[in-house]
Amino acid sequence: MNIKSPKPEHIVIIMDGNGRWAEKNDLPRTKGHKSGVKTLRNLIERAVQLELTMITVYAFSRENWQRPRKEVDLLIDLFITSLQSEVHDLHKNNIKLNFIGELTKFSDTLRKSMKESELLTYNNSGLTLNVALNYSGRWDIHQALLSIINEVQSKKITIDEINEKLINSKLSLAENHEPDLFIRTGGEKRISNYLLWQLAYTEMYFTDILWPDFDIDQFDLALDWFAKRQRRFGKTSAQIENDQNA
Repeated sequence: MNIKSPKPEHIVIIMDGNGRWAEKNDLPRTKGHKSGVKTLRNLIERAVQLELTMITVYAFSRENWQRPRKEVDLLIDLFITSLQSEVHDLHKNNIKLNFIGELTKFSDTLRKSMKESELLTYNNSGLTLNVALNYSGRWDIHQALLSIINEVQSKKITIDEINEKLINSKLSLAENHEPDLFIRTGGEKRISNYLLWQLAYTEMYFTDILWPDFDIDQFDLALDWFAKRQRRFGKTSAQIENDQNA
């Protein structure tokens, strides 16, 4: 499938439906999560082929700790295994890997692996893959505000200097292009505390397809849907058309 322009510079994804996919196929939930990893791998390969620039995936939210302990442990073990097995392929394909979220919650072993992966791929100039772990949008904003309060108290800045640009600079992904396209699989139509500040003008694409079934054709459909959207950012359609014809 030929993908129409414009292509999104930054795609953010909630990979929902692994457990339900497993139950639907009479499989243990572990199989659903493992199939989900394969789906992500295929999607990244397609993104590289299309020369897309950035993808951010919601791999584990702060709320996910509330799941059964066995499933949480499995998710973390699966992540460690996947990271160790995939990072060198990511590096060979010129992919830069970043992690965002409150990472101190994880074991020293996992944090060491994440840091080594970031360092290995730091100078890569192809697709950037951001992985959100123990992340929430409210936590992100809270951390930004704490940082600003600290700078005010230490007299590095004044209250009058606090504006949207400053708040944005303190958030995760501050140095990255704001998200253009949000994709959520699995049928739910909410953003689930994901990148609350950053999604202000993002195009929202929801699909009933469960994540393990979200194949390349489904990904291409989402990109084609995005290409047909008129992004106005507060302007009228007539203004946008005049700008395009200028």
